[in-house]
Parts: sequence; C-alpha cells; structure tokens
Amino acid sequence: MRVIVLGAGVAGVCTAWYLLEAGHEVTIIDRAGAAAEETSFGNAGQLSYGYTTPWAAPGIPKKAAKWLLKKHSPLIFRPDGSLFQLQWLKQMLANCNHDRYNLNKERMVRISEYSREMFRRFEDQTGLNFEGRQKGTLQIFRQPHEVGAAEKDIEVLAAYGVPYQRLKAEECLQYEPALKGALPKIAGALHLPNDGTGDCHLFTQKLAALCVERGADFQFNHTIERIEHTNGHVHAVYASGQRFEADRFVCALGSFSRPALAELGLDVPIYPVKGYSLTVPIVDEAASPVSTIIDETYKVAITRFDQRIRVGGMAELSGYQITLKPEHRETLEMVVNDLYPNGGNLSRALFWSGLRPMTPDSTPIVGKTRFDNLFLNTGHGTLGWTMSLGSAKIAADIVCDVPTEVRSDDLGLARYSA
Repeated sequence: MRVIVLGAGVAGVCTAWYLLEAGHEVTIIDRAGAAAEETSFGNAGQLSYGYTTPWAAPGIPKKAAKWLLKKHSPLIFRPDGSLFQLQWLKQMLANCNHDRYNLNKERMVRISEYSREMFRRFEDQTGLNFEGRQKGTLQIFRQPHEVGAAEKDIEVLAAYGVPYQRLKAEECLQYEPALKGALPKIAGALHLPNDGTGDCHLFTQKLAALCVERGADFQFNHTIERIEHTNGHVHAVYASGQRFEADRFVCALGSFSRPALAELGLDVPIYPVKGYSLTVPIVDEAASPVSTIIDETYKVAITRFDQRIRVGGMAELSGYQITLKPEHRETLEMVVNDLYPNGGNLSRALFWSGLRPMTPDSTPIVGKTRFDNLFLNTGHGTLGWTMSLGSAKIAADIVCDVPTEVRSDDLGLARYSA
C-alpha cells in the first residue's frame, strides 16, 4: 500500500516509521528543507508522560484573567482578527469544567502512557541516541495553593498506576541538587520518576534517516497547494507543482492541518498557540539541572540536554505570525536565572518560537475522517514530543486497519460533532 504523510515534524516522521514497519511504501511531504524544522525544532525537551494535563481545566478562566495582568505571564492573548480564534476560545472554555477535564485528562494520560511504552520498545530496538535521560520530572510549586490544586492530577495518576512522589522543598535536592539556593521559593513539589527528556529535533532527524534506510521518500521544500478528491475519497496531493498519488493519506501538519484541510470541508479545531524557548550553553554542570523542572507558577519547563539547557514555556494566542519579542525572552531568562543562576551562559542563548497545534480539549486528533482514505495525527499542543510515538503507532494501526493496542475510538475528529 502507498501512503503519503503530510508533515515531517515529529508526529509525521513517527507515523511514517510505523507505516514502514508495517511494510508499506511511504512518501513524506513537507515545505521545510529537512525534518523537524518548525514546531519540533526547539520545544522544551521533556517527555512528560506523568505531567500530561489539559489546558482546559476548572478555574482556568479566572486564572487567565489574572495572568494577563502579570508582567511575566504564562499566557499572552492578542486578537488576530479571525472569527475562528473566538470560536476556538469558546470551545476551550466549554471544556473548563470537572467532567470535561476528567474525560480529557484520561484520554491524554492514556496516549502518553502508551507513548512511554512505545519509547521503551523503540529504544530497545534501535538504540538511537537523542541526548535522552530517564531521570524524571520535578514539578515545583511556589505557592501553597498550587500544592493543593495538584491533588486532582494526582488522582488521575493513581488511577492509571503512574508513579509519583509528593515532596517538601528540601526533598527536591535529592533529584535536583542545584536547586539549593532556590529552596526558600519552593512550597512543595511533585516528582514523576517515569518521565524522561531528550532533544526532539535530534530525535526526529535521526528517525528520518532510519526511515530513508527503510525506503521512505522525503519530499522536502514542497508546499502543499491542494488536495484532489471526489465522493469522499482523496486521490492525490499537489505540492510545488507536482502531483503525488497514494492509496491512503495521513495529515500530520500540526497547526497547519486546519488550513490544509479546509478545502475538503473538514472543520479541524486546531489553533496555533505560540511557545517560546531558549537554548543555553552550560558553563557549570554542578549548577545545572539534572533532568526536567516545571515551574508551575510561570508554566516554564527547564530541561537538561548533554551540554545545553532548554527553557521553554508561555502560550500566546495571536495567530500564525511568529515574532521574537524581547519581553518573552526576558520571562524565560528570569525563570531559569531564578532557579539555576550559575548553570548556563544566557548571553549566548538561542531564542526561538514555534506554533503548538492546540485543540479546544487539549487532546490530539488521531484517527479517521469522513474521507475513506484520509487520516489525522495532529493537534498535540504542548505534548507532541511526549505523545509522538504513541499517537503515531495508534494512527498507523488505524491506517492499516489493525486493532490498536489501546482504546482509540474517542480520539478522532468525530468527537467534535458528537
């Protein structure tokens, strides 16, 4: 069977990998010049299987109103002039209740835990080096009320058998010794030992090379122009003047899935939520993080690579345009300097931004569409790296008409019309 995958980010390349594993002929089309050159390039770096939490949660509207007034806000909102932005916000707010939160959290944890298992199998199979570490995530809370609010997430972790440990401030040092100077600022913490880290860009590029070894055809520098279809069936994709035919198609275009599929009449509720990151050269390993630290107050993650620190965070709703504004860099610098003041050289840091493909319920869209040979693996929000192998295996199994190893019937686009 010939399959075309649209998108060579981590979601698309992982999907291609499992389709190749199943013995199919795979072509991957992307407008960039190489794999993982956009959203997968500079993400926060954490494989946060245990820290899988919907953005749409009870209390978020009230929190958001307060965040918008802060100097170092984790949320930035700027009207982009589109009706869709308002519609998406309305849908997201409709998910900010306990019932929807619990449903969405269960779906997300299901995918993330499956992805953790897929990463274990993948690393056993390939031994791929992507500067990965298996040292867990430390979620720190600066305020006592944040410690109490984490109990809802802990209930879901317990229900799924995800290991965790509540910590007092001084107990954080057994996992992150360099936090010693920041202890007075920490009210408590949660340690998730099954979480990992790694360079998503490095992983995706190396995986793309493995795909090529297995016969994958990457068509880079090809902008998708239109999709040829009749009677609920896709025939071909036109990209940069070329026509590409296949038996089945998978859309893994992240934030660009919605505009790409609009001509098919598919309403894909994915909004581009900008995130920002710094990549900081390490100057003192003893003063640097060991794994990933998530600062719950500022919603900023600090992750250790081999000789670099990746600092990622913030959510900006302002459309597709990317502008590297100094005030956002200042927020990231403030957080990492507050917790690890002597770890890296901020003057040499690389400042980056990418578009996270966010759904209103925070759950990715994986599965069938009303077109009999078009499938989706998109909308992972801030967890594309974490969910990459799990959602890709689910998507590939659905494409191949193979029963999925975990429940998947509630992950498709149809849930928005139910």
